Amino acid sequence: MSDIGDWFKTIPFITRYWFAGSIAVPLIGKLGLISPMYLVLWPENFFHKFQVWRPITSTLYFPVGPGTGFLYLVNLYFLYQYSTRLETGAFDGRPADFVFMLLFNWLCIVITGLMMDMQLLMIPLIMSVLYVWAQLNRETIVSFWFGTRFKACYLPWVILGFNYIIGGSVVNELIGNLVGHLYFFLMFKYPMDLGGRSFLSTPDFLYRFLPNRRGGVSGFGAPPSRRPAAPEAGGGGGGGGMGGRHAWGAGFRLGDD
Repeated sequence: MSDIGDWFKTIPFITRYWFAGSIAVPLIGKLGLISPMYLVLWPENFFHKFQVWRPITSTLYFPVGPGTGFLYLVNLYFLYQYSTRLETGAFDGRPADFVFMLLFNWLCIVITGLMMDMQLLMIPLIMSVLYVWAQLNRETIVSFWFGTRFKACYLPWVILGFNYIIGGSVVNELIGNLVGHLYFFLMFKYPMDLGGRSFLSTPDFLYRFLPNRRGGVSGFGAPPSRRPAAPEAGGGGGGGGMGGRHAWGAGFRLGDD
């Protein structure tokens, strides 16, 4: 247990709380301490009964069971890997900017979920973070099933296409990819590469609560480097080595096994 505790303390601050919440909320629902009916996103309850916690709990809750347990663990792995890499990489020393990215992606996904009557939003939010990492590290070589190797910028779409081939749902991945692309385009591509105006900026109040730390990466907001990166060793592709065994991101509604 001490080893687990020591490992948990090594997780970056913001990722640590997101990761812990994504374990605690499904566990609460699994143990029946709170009915899962109160944890998912239902527009009628949100708008008419003012159950304002649902947009938050629906991004942390997942119905863990015999048919969904592996999918849940895979997405926890994605969350840990790619949120950690972003928080300690492009957003190193800039927690306010990282939180703003999460809040922007979360808000877009919640709006989409309300419009499309989606009950579970964990996978889209995780995929949006994976997409941003993939674009900021687009030249990095990652590994997938059977040792397939390709640039990181293709990873989100490879996962989506793989799910489609084996018959799983791709809605969650598609929404996550599109939201991640929207953030990346507005924050990096349009203002930096295309010379357009900047539509996104971190609010000042976030800097007051989460001030920048010394030692972070300077020049945040600059276009991603186009230099080829060295291949990652071993499982550097994140979820790549695990990819071929399950329909990652297959959609689930409450009550599915």
